[in-house]
Amino acid sequence: MEDLAQRLETAQRITREAGTLALEFFNARDRLKIDRKGAQDFVSQADKEVELAVRAALKAAYPEDGIVGEEHAPHHGTSGFVWVIDPIDGTTNFINGIPAWTVVIAGVASGRTQVGVIHDPIHDETFSAMRGAGAWLNEQPLEVGGAHTLADGTTGIGYSNRVSHDGIMQVMQEIDDAGGVFLRNASGALSLAYVAAGRILGYAEEHMNAWDCLAGQLIVAEAGGGVEVQDADAMIETGGRVVVGLPGVFDDLVRMADRAFG
Repeated sequence: MEDLAQRLETAQRITREAGTLALEFFNARDRLKIDRKGAQDFVSQADKEVELAVRAALKAAYPEDGIVGEEHAPHHGTSGFVWVIDPIDGTTNFINGIPAWTVVIAGVASGRTQVGVIHDPIHDETFSAMRGAGAWLNEQPLEVGGAHTLADGTTGIGYSNRVSHDGIMQVMQEIDDAGGVFLRNASGALSLAYVAAGRILGYAEEHMNAWDCLAGQLIVAEAGGGVEVQDADAMIETGGRVVVGLPGVFDDLVRMADRAFG
């Protein structure tokens, strides 16, 4: 298997290149072809073409690796390493001109996310991490601060149309009762990156797909935040709940999620 540092560098390069392509579509979105997959679930021409570009670049760099993406069928590799792609996380924002969307790549082996990259082309910010080596925003190391309470800032929440909204409504109420405020920016990956950067206190969603969360969970963990331990292969198969947080709020958010989500 190639060195993880090299894989991370490759993923960073590919996400930035994909971000440049996505930004071209964003700036000409009045001409985009858009389809609806479900309630608040859209796919655009940009999603499909950006994913194809990412897949081609990954296959050229690591032809024996597997690839799982949101918009196209899985490619089964032979190396034991799997790349998990979300070409545009935050498509609803993207197609409506809201500058809160990202390109996401995670690399998985042995049931664990090994490298993760979340690139925000609008602000030229690349959040990345390598297991056991740390997390970075562009070239600067990320390290979350000390203890916090939910009243100290904003907590991110996510809504999935695959589950009832009752659970997240309960979490919102409990955050409010604790003196906090909440934010839903419609890009789970960007929210996770913001936890790692200390911009928001935590994030909770009852169900996320692997391409939305694996990279961000690793980035938060490597920055020193709390992350629920999950099997990455199982997340690729079925998705699952996601709770992350800064020290001092993570345990509170887990308790809230247990009560609200089960």
